[in-house]
Amino acid sequence: MIQTKYLICASLLLSACVQAPKQAVKVDPVAHDQELATHVMKLPEVELTSEILFDFLVSEVAAQRGDVDVAVVGSSNLAKKTQDPRLAMRAAHMAIRSGRVDKAIESIKIWQKADPDSPMATRMLASALLRMGKLDEARDELFKVLDTAKEPIGAVLVQTYQLLAPYHDKSAALVVMQEIAAVYPDEAESHWSVAQIARVAGDDELALREIRIARDMRPEWDLAVSAEAQMLQKDSPLQSLDILLEYIEQYPDAKEIRLQYARLLLDQKQFEKSRDQFQILSDENPRSPDMSYAIALISLQMKDLTRSEEQFKQSLEKGKKDRDTVHYYLGRLGEAKKNNQEALEHYRQVKGGEYQFEALIRVPYLLSKTGQYDEAQQSLDVVQPVGEEQEVKLLLVRVNILRLKKLYPDAYQLLKENLELHPEHPEIIYETAMMAEKNNEFDEFERLMRKLLDLDPEHAHAYNALGYSLLERKVRLTEAMELVQKAVEISPDDAAIIDSLGWAYFLTGKHDESLKQLRRAYSLDADPEIAAHLGEVLWVSGEKREANKIWQDSLKENPGNAVLQSVIERLNP
Repeated sequence: MIQTKYLICASLLLSACVQAPKQAVKVDPVAHDQELATHVMKLPEVELTSEILFDFLVSEVAAQRGDVDVAVVGSSNLAKKTQDPRLAMRAAHMAIRSGRVDKAIESIKIWQKADPDSPMATRMLASALLRMGKLDEARDELFKVLDTAKEPIGAVLVQTYQLLAPYHDKSAALVVMQEIAAVYPDEAESHWSVAQIARVAGDDELALREIRIARDMRPEWDLAVSAEAQMLQKDSPLQSLDILLEYIEQYPDAKEIRLQYARLLLDQKQFEKSRDQFQILSDENPRSPDMSYAIALISLQMKDLTRSEEQFKQSLEKGKKDRDTVHYYLGRLGEAKKNNQEALEHYRQVKGGEYQFEALIRVPYLLSKTGQYDEAQQSLDVVQPVGEEQEVKLLLVRVNILRLKKLYPDAYQLLKENLELHPEHPEIIYETAMMAEKNNEFDEFERLMRKLLDLDPEHAHAYNALGYSLLERKVRLTEAMELVQKAVEISPDDAAIIDSLGWAYFLTGKHDESLKQLRRAYSLDADPEIAAHLGEVLWVSGEKREANKIWQDSLKENPGNAVLQSVIERLNP
C-alpha cells in the first residue's frame, strides 16, 4: 500500500466518534457544544498508515458490537500513537462510558498535552481524577479551569461544585471548595457552592451562614432562596415558608419557588393554601396535566370530592401519562358518590400500574354490592394475586361477598381455613374474629381479638371491636368502657371508635358526654350506624325533631339500611 503523509481527516474521525455517554463526567452540554464549534484545535501532522487506519476501524467496529475492552484499548493506543486531540477525546469518552476511568485519564492527558488551551479537557480530567479518588490532583485541575475560564466566573464556580459534589469524602470536598471560594469571595456562587457541600457534609451551621451571604449579595437569585428554604425546612418549616412566600410576593413569576412553596405547604398539611398555589401554577400553565393532578389529590385529601373529580378529569383531557392511576382515583370517587356503575367504568379502564390489582378486586366487590353475584365471581376468577399481601386482599373480597349474601357460616369457614395457613396474620385474625362474633361464637371472638392484641398492642380497632361487642351484649360494661377508651387514646380521630365511646357513655347513663362524642363522630363520618346512635340518644334526650331529621337524612343517602330502619321502627314506629 502506498503510504502518504496526511493530516487525519477531521470529518472521518468526528463522524465516526462514539458519542459521549450520558453519565460520564458532568459537563455543561451547551459549553461543550460551543467549545467544539469555536475552539480551534492544534492538530499534529500524522502519517496515515495502514496500521493507524486498521486500529481505528477495529476500535470503532468493536465499540459498535459492544466489545468494550477491545474498543477502549484500541482507541487508547490510537491516541498514544497519533497524539491527535480528537482521537484522544474520543478515547476518553469511550473509556468513561465503559467505566475504565484510568484509561480515560491517560487519554485526557494526551488530549490536554496536544491541545493545552482546551478548558473542556481540563474539566474532564478533574472529573475523572475525582472519580478515581485523587482529590489533590483534581484540585489543581479545578484551579486551572477557573484561571483560564472564558465564561462568567459564577457559572464556572457552579460547574466546579457539580464536579466536587459526588466525591465520596464530603468533608475533604468541602475543604477544596472553600479554598476555591476564598479566591472569589465577591461571587455569590462561591458562597452558594460552599453552602451546598457543607450541607451534605453535615455542617449545617456553615451551610446556613454561607447561603445567607449568597442571598445578601444577590437577593433576586432563586437558587439561593430555594437552598435556604430547604435547609430550614426540617427544623424551622414555618420560617422556610415565610422565606418562600416573601420571595414569590416580590417575584410572582418565579414558578420553581412557587412550586417549592406549594409542596412545603402540603407537607405542613396546609391543604387549602397549597391548593391555591397549585391553582396559580395551573392558571399560568393551563395545559399542564400534572398541576390538575396535584389539585385533584389535594382536593381529595380535603374531602372536596366535586373539585377532585373535576381536576382528575381535566388531567386526563390534558394528556396525563399515568392514566391508570387517574382512573383508579375516579373509581374511588364514583364509590364515594355511591355511583357504582360509574366507579366500575373507571376501574375497568385501569390496565396496569400501581393500582391495577386494587382496581381488579374493586370490580367484583361492587358487582356483589348490587346483587350481581355471578358476575362478581367471574371477575374474581380472573384475578391472579402475587404475594401474600395480594392473596389476603383477594381473600377478604371473597369473604365480603359471602357476607353480603349473608352466608356467614361459609365466610367463617373460609377464614378459619386461611387462618390455619397464616396463623399470625393480623388482618386474617381480625376478620376471623369478627365473623366468629357474627356466628355467635363470642368466646372464640374474644380469644382471637386478645391474640391479636398480644401480637399488636397498639391495634386500636381490636380494642374497639372487643369493647363494642361487650357494649352490644350489655355485659362487663366497665371493661367495655376501658377498652374503647384505650382505642380512642391510640386513634383519637377515628369516627367509628369515637362512635363506640359515645355509645358506651349512653349505655352507662352519661347522655351529655354521649351526645358530645356522637356529634363529633357524625361530623367526621356521616355513617348510617353513627346516625342511628346519635338519633337514638337525641330521641331519648327529648330532641326528637333533630333525631328524626338525622335519621331521614341518613336514609336518603343509605336507603334500606337495616340498622337505621331498626332504630326508627323501635323508637318512632
